[in-house]
Amino acid sequence: MGINIGIMEMEAPSAPCRALRSETVRVHMADVSGFEDAAVYDEFVPYEKARAALPDWEAFVKRNRLNEDADAVYLEKIKKEDDLEMLRPLAERRCTGWVVMERVPEDRREEARQRADDAVTGWDCLDFDEMNAMCGSCPLSWDKGRGCIGAFGPDNSLLPEIAGRHGCPIVASVPQAVAEGKRFTSGDADELLREVAVLREALPVEGKMMVRRYSGPVDRMEAVAKISKSEGCGFYFF
Repeated sequence: MGINIGIMEMEAPSAPCRALRSETVRVHMADVSGFEDAAVYDEFVPYEKARAALPDWEAFVKRNRLNEDADAVYLEKIKKEDDLEMLRPLAERRCTGWVVMERVPEDRREEARQRADDAVTGWDCLDFDEMNAMCGSCPLSWDKGRGCIGAFGPDNSLLPEIAGRHGCPIVASVPQAVAEGKRFTSGDADELLREVAVLREALPVEGKMMVRRYSGPVDRMEAVAKISKSEGCGFYFF
């Protein structure tokens, strides 16, 4: 297992993903009672019914690229309109538990959020290319353009122990902070910058191996501290 460093991007006004992460697109409920009109339903035909209804099952599976290990034929997967016409009269409807927030009246959206056991945001709806493009151009992308999360090191890293010997309480407390889910504020950034400077001088004293092993994490903590200070956002280890 490893430990990572991240910033609290939702506290940073210039984070371009902030609006998308704040937008709830769908919520999941164990019981959609009262929200049926906004719920998502699967339309499907059990395989045995579908096989009995279609004259050439093998050709049907091939042209629609279906997985025969599934329990049913889902209409949304069917590509040919002729096939759909044969299957629609046999289709069953089942609620997925997901509710589309856009379909929920505005005065009931908070109720929907309160009843949810899961949610999908606008950020979750982006594909990997879109996410990477946004992260690559983000002013908070402190890890050399790769995003706002980077590696601190393995959970058995000696860096916290070294930090403890040299009077660096934040870095020394990283394993405990991970265990407790502690969040550091932007006000802690100055202390982290001080500790970075101390560790840069301390690592050569600890040996060349320590310099090679821990210079990267020290550089990343400096980048996080600078972003935290300039953007007014917290940071954390996880």
